[in-house]
Amino acid sequence: MRRADRLFQLVQLVRGRRLSTAEFIAQKLEVSARTVYRDIADLQAQGVPIEGEAGVGYRMRAGFDLPPLMFTQHEAQALVAAVRLARSRLDVALATHADAALSKILAVLPAASRAAAESLAIYAPPFGPDTATRERLEVLRMAAEARHTLRMDYLDLKDVPSQRRVRPLGCFFWGEVWTFAAWCETREGFRSFRVDRITALEILPERFRDEPGKTLADLLRHKGVDREQAAGP
Repeated sequence: MRRADRLFQLVQLVRGRRLSTAEFIAQKLEVSARTVYRDIADLQAQGVPIEGEAGVGYRMRAGFDLPPLMFTQHEAQALVAAVRLARSRLDVALATHADAALSKILAVLPAASRAAAESLAIYAPPFGPDTATRERLEVLRMAAEARHTLRMDYLDLKDVPSQRRVRPLGCFFWGEVWTFAAWCETREGFRSFRVDRITALEILPERFRDEPGKTLADLLRHKGVDREQAAGP
């Protein structure tokens, strides 16, 4: 890899995460930690606002941005594959936005790269959650983003009904089903619910604030999973 390409990728890694260690960056770029330290020092000398230090981690100062990017043919193919795989598994609104974003990307690619991306021989059959589940998924996603408390009727795997008041924290896809993680105010603890087992769902006007011991980060830490690992690179 050319050094210029490596520096560009390093900037992308740092700006895409809350905090990145030299070891993490070195693993992603397949170089030594010493090389990462030297590259970061050079970028800082050139005015790139990377903050942090060795042994702690690095982050990009707020407000830094790069010019619009041009995707390579392989990157465009990866985006096409991702949208095709996700389209029928996301809620309808998010799937529509994914299609729109992909169309914008393809529109600015050179003709050869666009043709290669669109002719990618990877397809996904339109099998996924039913319409009701996808509608609930959209409600859950929006409620989690806006920090709205929910009231719901739930039927567990033994068909035992219950009514819950929960703070939605995040939605997770397991290949077969969607679940959502929540702080259950009814049970006073973290719970996971299958989206397709919800029988009624209502967004309440009350909004919740993150409280120590009741956040998604707390749940993932309890499970031994880093939040950024759960989200992916």
